[in-house]
Amino acid sequence: MTQLIIFYDGGCPLCVKEMRHLKKLDERNHIQFENINEADFAERFPHVNVDDANAYLHGQLADGRMIYGLDVTHAAWREVGKGWLIAPLRWPGIRWLADKVYLGFARHRNRISRLLTGQSRCSQCRID
Repeated sequence: MTQLIIFYDGGCPLCVKEMRHLKKLDERNHIQFENINEADFAERFPHVNVDDANAYLHGQLADGRMIYGLDVTHAAWREVGKGWLIAPLRWPGIRWLADKVYLGFARHRNRISRLLTGQSRCSQCRID
């Protein structure tokens, strides 16, 4: 049963690498991965603004609530039994700074990806 839907940028090599890793760890298949660049994405998920989802990570919990940014990351890692690794980023005091750093990362993820992988974008990387 899906506990979390992650709406990710399938053209970002770093994003895809993270989704591949999470998918591998998701032995119970509780996470559904949705590429915001798929041709039918807006049709299937009309409640998700693609421009906003491209600016920062979006997720949807099983009860329909939307979550964003590092809250999505924490929920995903919690689903695969490793939430403790990310939990400090959600603690009061650290949360504010972590969210600001995340937004900077999200804004510059293509440049960061180029530095780390040699590729800033891919024409639809696959997670499977």
